[in-house]
Amino acid sequence: MDGCSNLRRYDDITEWYDWIQKAEHRETCPEHWVPDTQYISVRRSDGRLIGMLDIRKELNEDLLNFYGNIGYSIRHSERRKGYATMQLKLAKEICRNMGMKKILISCYKENPASAKIILRSGGVLENEVVDQRNGKILQRYWITL
Repeated sequence: MDGCSNLRRYDDITEWYDWIQKAEHRETCPEHWVPDTQYISVRRSDGRLIGMLDIRKELNEDLLNFYGNIGYSIRHSERRKGYATMQLKLAKEICRNMGMKKILISCYKENPASAKIILRSGGVLENEVVDQRNGKILQRYWITL
């Protein structure tokens, strides 16, 4: 699942939790990274993991040029149920409370569902760039808070 702060790299959830705790603070986040906070979206009615949300408090050159302040994803089986819209609304509220005035968010051009959510949430397309990691086209949107 995207937007999960490297969860795929860990076999032990405790190690991943330690990682995200360190990544939250400038003093302990990895070199060349910016502090970020990971949120886990869980459905109250049954405790099911719905999605992940990663908020980067600032942007380095790579994040500014490609990926932005927000990384998020919704479990495949839970898509098309409004969860992504709710998650992005929550992200905007958190960023606003952090004093941010605008946020950058991107999605792959091949993901029109995500683009629609971003647009409905106030996103304005700035441009399209090629993701150097995989050659796919990223669409970069700014949202004023």
